[in-house]
Amino acid sequence: MAEESRMNVTTAYERCEQITRTEARNFSYGIRLLPRQQRQALSAVYATARRIDDIGDSDGPAADRQAALESLRGRLGAIEGRRARPCPSAAAHSPAPGSDDDPVLTALADAAAHLPIPLDAFDDLVDGCAADVAGHHYETFEDLVGYCRHVAGSVGRLSVGVYNPTPIEDAEPLADDLGVALQLTNILRDLREDRLMGRVYLPQQDLDRYGCTLELGADGVIADPPARFDALVRFEAARAESWYGRGLTLLPLLDRRSAACTAAMAGIYRRLLARIAADPSAVRGRRLSLSTPAKVSVAVHAIVRRAA
Repeated sequence: MAEESRMNVTTAYERCEQITRTEARNFSYGIRLLPRQQRQALSAVYATARRIDDIGDSDGPAADRQAALESLRGRLGAIEGRRARPCPSAAAHSPAPGSDDDPVLTALADAAAHLPIPLDAFDDLVDGCAADVAGHHYETFEDLVGYCRHVAGSVGRLSVGVYNPTPIEDAEPLADDLGVALQLTNILRDLREDRLMGRVYLPQQDLDRYGCTLELGADGVIADPPARFDALVRFEAARAESWYGRGLTLLPLLDRRSAACTAAMAGIYRRLLARIAADPSAVRGRRLSLSTPAKVSVAVHAIVRRAA
């Protein structure tokens, strides 16, 4: 029975790694640099976060999506409850007891049994996705930062739990700041796609300041005057860059491979941000991304710098 349970956990981790490879190529470049246990655990964290995001972005009535988010919140809380009541006779590396048949949650439960992953951070992610479902808008930049901390800072804190630095308390707020930088980059990259879904994340105060609405024209391209749009995007990109400056002070607190993983992931998004700032009009009608060679270059650079 123990062997069968271990096989189930192994299969669960394989499923999470497959999800990460296929659904988050930017994220997966960094994860590959981690030792096996951390790589598997971070894949479980990502696969869980992806599921929460997918619920928020799915079709169907808002009430159904909110109910699905709350259901998943409850299942994640049950995992935390089991971790708080460990079985005294369990072996140090045995599978987490009581995990269900869901491969993603099975892997997450096992990872949380062996690493100090702050599962309550998933509550913030659920709250952020619930705000998306409700169609929340943001009046000020401070409001937007709060949202970014929920949907991306939470993942940063979860990642720090996987890295398990000492002291972890110093690393968590920096990971939170780095998450804000990554999410601001995502927002700028996805301006058109979010508008198609009826979502606007940029603060209303900033839109008013630059005379923009992000409305789409008949051709599906953001119709704001180019000069105003470009100025708005560059303003927000400069803000995001400042958050990278703060968040990346996390790296010296991490072990070499964890730092390389984080530097690779953040480096890919930071280079994307630089492209957006250099040519804001490029995001008016499409979603920008880096080429595979460019991503590999960033990852290799991260490895070399951490090894020096």
